[in-house]
Amino acid sequence: MRPQPNSLHDEAASRLREQIFSGSLAPGSFVDEAALCERLAISRTPLREALKVLVAEGLLRHEPRRGCFVAQITAQDVDDIFPVIALLEGRAAHEATRKATAADVAALEALHQRLQQCADEGSITAYYEANYAIHEAFITLADNRWLAQVIGDLRKILRLARLQTLQAPGRLQQSLAEHLAVFAALKAHDCDAAEEAMRNHLLRQRDALREIARHQTSRLVP
Repeated sequence: MRPQPNSLHDEAASRLREQIFSGSLAPGSFVDEAALCERLAISRTPLREALKVLVAEGLLRHEPRRGCFVAQITAQDVDDIFPVIALLEGRAAHEATRKATAADVAALEALHQRLQQCADEGSITAYYEANYAIHEAFITLADNRWLAQVIGDLRKILRLARLQTLQAPGRLQQSLAEHLAVFAALKAHDCDAAEEAMRNHLLRQRDALREIARHQTSRLVP
């Protein structure tokens, strides 16, 4: 059975997205359509449809008569995005708290136990994975497709910056404490407290990035 046209460009978009996130397609680099067609074993039509998708997501920028380039994210972009995503994920936590069932709380309990274990072991990679699963769980529980869509789009843009907030001194345990505060509010069915705690959690991630930048700058000063 031959794949449908939309499945070809969806698959191509997914593969290109991962190459952008991994750095295989570097920020600012030119997207060579001929080379990509050969690499992905597809024709120009589905590739160009895939490129349109990534341009719409903000991962690529299109320049008339020149083609597509991988988007670059600046420190100002990060400053602008974090307050917005903090508001959105805060709202997701509010709605999740309002809608969570006993079974949902039990599932979140297991996720937070995993997060605690990763923090205790100092396993940053595993902590990131558990952290992501928790954020996704709150968004799923919120059951608001518009929130999920906009948060997902902003997350893709932030991934371009390859942010490593847990590298900041003491950030791992701070992040854990923030997550536990959100979860405690959810268990108490306190929607407003859950919203505030999640919003603060996202804003403190930006603070951690500034701390990392300060440390890096201080090491460069003779």
